Amino acid sequence: MDLDNDLIFVSLASYRDPQLVPTVCDCLGKASNPARLRFGICWQRDVEDLPLPFVEDPRFRVLNVNWRDSKGACWARAEIMKLWQGEDWFLQVDSHCRFVEAWDRVLLRAMAETASAKPILSTYASPFTLGENEILHGGPFQMIFQEFTAEGIPQLRPGAVLPGRASQKPLRARFLAAGFLFAPGKFVEEVPYDPELYFMGEESAMTVRAFTHGYDLFHPAESIVWHDYIRADARKHWGDHSDTADVPAPWSKLDGTSRTKVRRLLAGEPVEGFGLGQVRTLDEYEAYAGLSFRTRKVQAYTLRGGEPPNPEAPEDWPNKVYPWIATIRFTREQLPEGALSDPMLWSLSIMDGNGCEICHRDVNRDELTQLASGAEELAIVCEFPSDTIPVNWTLWPLTRSGQWLRKFGGQLSDGDFAILNNVD
Repeated sequence: MDLDNDLIFVSLASYRDPQLVPTVCDCLGKASNPARLRFGICWQRDVEDLPLPFVEDPRFRVLNVNWRDSKGACWARAEIMKLWQGEDWFLQVDSHCRFVEAWDRVLLRAMAETASAKPILSTYASPFTLGENEILHGGPFQMIFQEFTAEGIPQLRPGAVLPGRASQKPLRARFLAAGFLFAPGKFVEEVPYDPELYFMGEESAMTVRAFTHGYDLFHPAESIVWHDYIRADARKHWGDHSDTADVPAPWSKLDGTSRTKVRRLLAGEPVEGFGLGQVRTLDEYEAYAGLSFRTRKVQAYTLRGGEPPNPEAPEDWPNKVYPWIATIRFTREQLPEGALSDPMLWSLSIMDGNGCEICHRDVNRDELTQLASGAEELAIVCEFPSDTIPVNWTLWPLTRSGQWLRKFGGQLSDGDFAILNNVD
């Protein structure tokens, strides 16, 4: 590994994103050696967009695609992988990001610190907000299991790296993130992107494929990339590609095909061309991560964000995880000012008697809109799996402007929770 000269292929899938050029400029400007970079860009654009300023730069390979012909981010990422020309390393990031100084050396040093022959460094990037004075701070994050969807696909969330791990070597990870993924270049050949994936399940599918192909998953111990998550006015693929839009296929059709494929993959069924590897099994991944795709159960150690591999558990551990239903009750008087006036979401955490988080989910704008027109006493109903009894809860409101308000919380009474199977 040459910290100064190894070539890095940078994959950028950009859908009508005005931040594409600033992202590229920041990537180049903060690299310790910009000459080593090679960019693959799938620019899903409007016909009226001006040409990219670096289109004549030999370091750039650009696919120009009319936005109407786009099939989504995973399709774009698959197309970009075809532009790889044997570079030593592969970096996949979103087109609305910022980078730490000398990010290329930081990444390569972190890879060496993993002591793995086939490492992947990936996580949810720390957030930043666009503006004249863009402040890059916060993090690093790890990826934590949140819940299974109705189809049995894991939903994930960012969580702070546990105390004592920051500024140390990378920590083991259960999942990889699509918006920041750094891997050896051969990853492109061994785990190519499935162009039929759309959004939900992308990261779970790529995780199990990478793991079963023998890759070791890691989170960085420091923030390397920052991501603009707010993007309130940005064009989205699913917004442009509605069922009534003049496009080859609406997003709902693409999403349906994708979810079916992810379900098959997580069930261990063969998926031609984009299936599991032969180095490790899906069962080995489940034991490593503390998940059961078949029963849709998760171990408490996983919910807490403990570093994998999970402690050895008996084969029947899923039978000891019960489906709970809890009602979070509070009054308007408890709310911080502005909590319901213009919310983005509320972050809900439920803890057991030892203070361990056993449930975390976001209360979305639709739920909050209903609360805004309700009575003085308010309630949020939550369903979740756990092998311990829920005791306490906290809510943390986030406004659309990106401001986190004061946390508030309380204790669950006996009548506020029950095992779901025992509910009439």
